[in-house]
Amino acid sequence: MGKIDRRRFIQTGILGAAGMVAWGATASEMSFPVVPAPTIDKVKLGNTGLIVPRVAMGTGSHGGNQQSNQTRLGMQEFVKLARHAYDRGLQFFDMADSYGSHTFVREVLKQVPREKTTLLSKIWTADTKWAKAGPVSQTLDRFRLETGSDYFDILLMHCLMKGNWREDKKAYMDGFSEAKQKGIVKAVGVSCHNWDALKEAVEEPWVDVILARINPFGTHMDGTPEAVMGLLETARKNGKGVIGMKIFGNGDNTSEDERERSLNFAIRSGNVHCMTLGLENIQQMDDAISRVMRIARA
Repeated sequence: MGKIDRRRFIQTGILGAAGMVAWGATASEMSFPVVPAPTIDKVKLGNTGLIVPRVAMGTGSHGGNQQSNQTRLGMQEFVKLARHAYDRGLQFFDMADSYGSHTFVREVLKQVPREKTTLLSKIWTADTKWAKAGPVSQTLDRFRLETGSDYFDILLMHCLMKGNWREDKKAYMDGFSEAKQKGIVKAVGVSCHNWDALKEAVEEPWVDVILARINPFGTHMDGTPEAVMGLLETARKNGKGVIGMKIFGNGDNTSEDERERSLNFAIRSGNVHCMTLGLENIQQMDDAISRVMRIARA
């Protein structure tokens, strides 16, 4: 028999294994173990009582005016990406009125069990081009129709950009609290885009969940990485559920080294319970899942 080089040997082995699978051979009958793709684990979200996936599928990359990079994929590609996310453990969808993603997630929920998913949405608390700010109850009724879900796990006031929001947004806080009492919402909170707003949220008892911008580069953040992380540490100690966003700097820090540094910074801090990532294709998603779980398990 002629000699066979190493590359050909490896290729032959792979093809042989594939053939065994095609013909119904079980993993135990093969000469090497089959390693399953990693899936996202679940974590306790502060004192909210919620157990959520460590990573949420963000639906608002470069979002506004009721569209985003995710919705611009089109319904078919969005659902394909979301189903892949669900199968890999990202059973957590981060939506908002301003992203226009509610109806897209509704199509996903036709294919997966609602009780196994975590839904987060956000209400804009000022008039916009697409809608006038109205009573929370009316807005939530519309959200429920758009998503096909009777309830939301997490509801946030979207994009707070100044302090003293406890006074300015009191009517919204009352509306959120009423929805929580009725079981329409399980946890309430804020999405912050301002240092004073974030600092206020950290100490406010009404807040169950904070969505905060955090990365090691200070990109699109509300302060230095060290200062913001200090606030998030206080939030965690106060029992808040902390969700990180802008982990890759709104897409500005996406080199391999930057992705690795960003995920390490958030996960190893112990102050960020979970994060939302605005992934736009399956390759990005698989890379993020592998990195997140390798770092989380280290």
